[in-house]
Amino acid sequence: MTAGRFEGRRVLVTGGGSGIGLAISEAFAREGASVAIGGRDAVRLKEAAGLLSEGGSDVRPFRVDVRDRVSADACADAVGAAFGGIDILFNNAGASGQTAITGEFDARLREILDTNLTGLFHMTRAALRHMKGDGARIINNASVLAKFGVPGYSAYCASKHGVIGFTRALALELAPRRITVNAICPGWVETAMSEQGVNESATALGISPEEFRRAAESRVPLGRFMTPSEIAPLVLHLASPEASMMTGQALNLDGGQAMW
Repeated sequence: MTAGRFEGRRVLVTGGGSGIGLAISEAFAREGASVAIGGRDAVRLKEAAGLLSEGGSDVRPFRVDVRDRVSADACADAVGAAFGGIDILFNNAGASGQTAITGEFDARLREILDTNLTGLFHMTRAALRHMKGDGARIINNASVLAKFGVPGYSAYCASKHGVIGFTRALALELAPRRITVNAICPGWVETAMSEQGVNESATALGISPEEFRRAAESRVPLGRFMTPSEIAPLVLHLASPEASMMTGQALNLDGGQAMW
């Protein structure tokens, strides 16, 4: 395998076994990084790591539940021991679902907030113990719904707005260590989570998933959902030396849905 621009860099991707996380893990591995993919599904992680390791890439699975501080600590410690440190953290683990304020949603509310926001604190805190600073990167996966609201998704929108607040505050906190912290805000992406959102929203509106998807695509100026691989170039840029002076930013990648 030829050397890539991330040769020698050590990357931890949470939610790395599928969707956006898998695409980001693949992109880093292709560029020569050692990649730890974390997640709750041990079988899926093992399969993904095996697939991405073909051709000589160093990709290893690490089971983690970011909602649990002990699990996050154990994962970061294991990755740090295996790779000798962590240079780049992509906080990607996420949960979604409708939480209409008139409904019964206590379990789903806790799942969304604990994964998307509390888990962000746990995993970042744990990984920072293995980051030397001066060139280390933290990249958080927010959402275009961190920029505006959607009826019925108050918990998800609140958690993703919180990701931006976390990103901005932590960027200032870690600036003396020369660790940058940024967030990406994807729109509709072809993932299982998006499919869940399409199906739930269609049911709530009493229309078919196909009808809802057509309506959703019509509200994207560029007219379509993205693929996970289209997210990777932005994440790799934020992790690269070229983005050394970019921190505290929340960057949209959404086909034009939000322009602020």
